[in-house]
Amino acid sequence: MSFNLLNIASSGVRSSSELLQTTSKNIANVNTEGYVRERTEFTTMVDNQVGRGETYRLLNEFAQSQLNRDTSNKSFFDQFITEANRVDTIFSEESNNLSTGINSLFNNVQEALNQPSSTVARSLVMTDAQSLIDQMDRLSGIVLDQKSIVNEQLEIFSDEANSLIQSISTLNQNIAAVNGTNNAADASSTYNERDKAIRDLSELIDIETLDGPNGEKLVFMGTGEAVVMQNGAFNLFSMTGDPDPNFKEFTLDVNGGKAVPLEVDVSKLKGKIGGLLAFRDDILVPAQNQIGQMGLAIADAFNEQNKLGMDATGQLGGNIFNIPTVGAYAYQANTGDAGMTATVEPGKGSELPASDFIITYTSATSVSIQPVDNKGEPLGDPSVADIPADGIINADDIRNAVPYQAATATTSEVLATVKDSFGLQLNIDTTKTGNVGDQFQIKLNSDSASSITLATGRAEDLALASPIRTSNSIDNTGTATISVGTVSSVISGGFTLETPLTTPPIPVNPPVLANGDIKIVKATGTNDYLISDGSGTDVAVTIAPPGKNVLAGLGAPYDSYGFDFDIEGTPATGDTFTLEFNEGGFDDNRNGLKLADLQNGELVRLNVETTATADNHKTFNQAYSGLVSDIGVITGQAITSGAAFDALAQQSEAWYESLSGVNLDEEAANLLRFQQSYSASAQVLAAAQEIFDTLLNAAR
Repeated sequence: MSFNLLNIASSGVRSSSELLQTTSKNIANVNTEGYVRERTEFTTMVDNQVGRGETYRLLNEFAQSQLNRDTSNKSFFDQFITEANRVDTIFSEESNNLSTGINSLFNNVQEALNQPSSTVARSLVMTDAQSLIDQMDRLSGIVLDQKSIVNEQLEIFSDEANSLIQSISTLNQNIAAVNGTNNAADASSTYNERDKAIRDLSELIDIETLDGPNGEKLVFMGTGEAVVMQNGAFNLFSMTGDPDPNFKEFTLDVNGGKAVPLEVDVSKLKGKIGGLLAFRDDILVPAQNQIGQMGLAIADAFNEQNKLGMDATGQLGGNIFNIPTVGAYAYQANTGDAGMTATVEPGKGSELPASDFIITYTSATSVSIQPVDNKGEPLGDPSVADIPADGIINADDIRNAVPYQAATATTSEVLATVKDSFGLQLNIDTTKTGNVGDQFQIKLNSDSASSITLATGRAEDLALASPIRTSNSIDNTGTATISVGTVSSVISGGFTLETPLTTPPIPVNPPVLANGDIKIVKATGTNDYLISDGSGTDVAVTIAPPGKNVLAGLGAPYDSYGFDFDIEGTPATGDTFTLEFNEGGFDDNRNGLKLADLQNGELVRLNVETTATADNHKTFNQAYSGLVSDIGVITGQAITSGAAFDALAQQSEAWYESLSGVNLDEEAANLLRFQQSYSASAQVLAAAQEIFDTLLNAAR
């Protein structure tokens, strides 16, 4: 009996000691991050011996996987909201409001109209033009700074992710080495460390795990790419910029960089890295492009209208703003040595969408122009153009281009030609060679956002007057009048310009009508007139009522003069109407009215793909308000979604911790219970010892 008692007592002491050790370990690690609480269980007593105890981690893998997924989503929105809130606040500040600068500029144009000969009034316009440029430069600089911060954080996070991936791979190997051996139970800390590394990785990217052989965990990105594989193999992340070195792309190196890197679908990426990339692609890139687009549209419209007027020195107006020319980014895979630059084609600023462009050589002498969205995806169909001898591609080259066959086509299908120049003017270096398939990225909007400057600071260069004026003869007896006239071009033959022409053309001083004053005399027929343009010959013409755009209606050569007028009312035979150069018209503000009207013109393009009935343009103020509104809406939506995923993450954490977390109340109760069990077993052991001693003494 004493022998059985001794075995029972010894077994009880041993098992209670193991239970106390497990409980003590749980209590000691209550504040250890990533620790999974353990439990020791014993089999039923056999042959007066408690079975061997088995210690295991209390882990619900479903709860763990859900926690990792919710952690990725929460981290995504936390990162996105942190970055987006900062930009939203910056764009909402009154001092950064481009609408304020735009309104101030055009308000001073209106003031100058009241005093067209006032140098002070004109100077205020130029001052506000510089202030508007400074505002755009400041906003663009803020966005560029944020891009730099994003790049720095992406580098840090990708290095951190790579370190975790390597750590998980190493821990997998350590676990595989003891799996199935007697040392497996002692490897719980290694399992905890690996699970903690996987959890930390889920904060950076969204991941899924699968059980591998020998206790390994295989880790995959949420988009399917493997990052931790069997037998210690792994893939690491890298940040590359192709073609723009300042625009980092997130890729996955394969086979230690010996294979072609895998492109990661960043639109589906979660975690902190996904949040940063989404912030860059959904807020920073569109904001930078729209700031540049508005600046280029304003500068181009103001330049073109100013060139249709006459300045304070009696010359035709020139450019007020310098529109920058940007270089194209060549892709690393290009096999040719071609290069190109891009700018806005004069007068086409309103056709420029807020997008980047991919230029692709479709042959040695032709290219396609493809707008792309903020993630690099094509928008609509490409336009095509043949490369002219001078290498300058503009809207006419695109309109005159023939259809082409795609380089990747496997059939004889010919692609339709889109006749949209998108406002671009390309300057291709014709001394270099471009091979079929070579590609270039044009970032005209974003690269120009902080590069627009004033072309002149002289108040006199503001062209408020119209270069033409009209008059009715004082001897007229009819009721007809000639309108004040409009100017549509100063390079189409209407004015004498410098020879040879430059780009942009430089007017002579003073400019004059190329063919002399135009006189129109009512003849005897109902709609018959005589017209003379200074050549000394009267030409009989017919002007049908209502007499709108007279020169355009007469056809060549009059329709190419670049100006026009209306004759309204009923003229009498012999009534004379004259159009002449507006020499000395310094108090004239007719072109200034056109400049002021630009504020209400819908000159900022919204979409690449348009329909005949779609309202595809906005005013400058509407465009900026839309930009600020878009940032606010995206940020607000992220805050709402972030709150939802935060609640889900808390629920997943509670579910996970309910089993795997250390509960001090429960462990304290267990400690008392196991202490009592240990004491009881010790008492049995003492009793067995006493009985055994008594038996020995009795036998002596």
